[in-house]
Amino acid sequence: MIFAYKGINADGKKVNSKIEATSLSEAKSKLKAQNIIYTVLTEEKPSVLSGINFSRRYRITPNELSQLSRELSMYIRSGISIVGALKIIQSQYMHKKKIYLFLKTVSTYLDEGKNFYSALEEQKIVILPEFYTQSIRVSESSGILDEVLLELSRFLKEQDRIVKEIKSAFMYPTFMILISLFMVGFMLAFVVPQITGIFEGMGQELPGATQFVIGLGDFFNDNFALIGVLIVLIVAAHNVMMNYSSAYKYSVHSLVLRLPLFGEVALKSELGRFAYVGSLLVRSGVPFVQTINLAANILNNSVLKGVFLEASKKVVEGKRLSAALNESSYKLDQSFLQAIAVGEETSQIEPVLINISELYFEDNRDKIGIILNLLEPMLMLFVGGTIGFIVAAMLLPIFSMSIT
Repeated sequence: MIFAYKGINADGKKVNSKIEATSLSEAKSKLKAQNIIYTVLTEEKPSVLSGINFSRRYRITPNELSQLSRELSMYIRSGISIVGALKIIQSQYMHKKKIYLFLKTVSTYLDEGKNFYSALEEQKIVILPEFYTQSIRVSESSGILDEVLLELSRFLKEQDRIVKEIKSAFMYPTFMILISLFMVGFMLAFVVPQITGIFEGMGQELPGATQFVIGLGDFFNDNFALIGVLIVLIVAAHNVMMNYSSAYKYSVHSLVLRLPLFGEVALKSELGRFAYVGSLLVRSGVPFVQTINLAANILNNSVLKGVFLEASKKVVEGKRLSAALNESSYKLDQSFLQAIAVGEETSQIEPVLINISELYFEDNRDKIGIILNLLEPMLMLFVGGTIGFIVAAMLLPIFSMSIT
């Protein structure tokens, strides 16, 4: 539960903030431990709008988590305790209430004697990736917390950069598709019906292309609202099915992997993420079977996630990961399997995983560039060809009438 309070701190300054606790008495104890004399202490009730959300926990972005991890690593390397580092960082996030409350809650748990991992697990403010907390757990006990935090920061930053790069790269093609659809729809719904009246009094048979365009224009004009509603319903139904139907989600992800060019990009992107997180967890000292499970759970594609989770069960039984993956129903990239096999043979799985991730990320950047270079002229041809066909279909009867 979240409690809002007002009071005076140890420096005599007025404070107005929030604290997380399981009960009112625990909230009072925590404020007393922080030397805060409270005047008001009430449980924060969710608003009607926030009640629409099934969870009140904040989903921290990769960029925000990367920045926090980097700052923590920097302060710990400078010799500052983790409690001191968190309190320094808190002052930088006064304007971001959720992150500020998260840092303050973790600091409170640390003051109570919990370790960093337990504090992250106990807090209910922010949703953290499981691979992140498990890396913290192992690295904290082995004394390499600052190194692992820095590696986690680099990974999260790289993932955020890749996502933003892909979004910005596809912004122009998306814009072109929307504009072309709008122009074609506008011509069919408004321009073509205006010209149709001219042809009705001509008293001659219209060419097939003209009849097709007029029919299409009439259809759009008569069903414009219905088409819009159907598109919204299809998109909404797709989103609901992706969230609540594992079979539908599996089918969609399986289809994505079979697409030309896009399927290979999706596959290598997921394998690259698995390899990078796997290398990070192995370096942190996480047991290999647990590493496979944690790295698999960050994958977005349910087909590949199922392959790795099934392989982890066979690894528990004594098989090597490369052999378990080779026996799966979905066949992964052979170069990936061979690299894993070499890493297992030489007991150098961590550097092999790092090399795989770098290779796949670089390969994907090149492929995305190729896809974009192909998309731009194809979109221009589509827009020009569609509008040209509509214009030609409208002019054909006029030309035939002139010749007659």
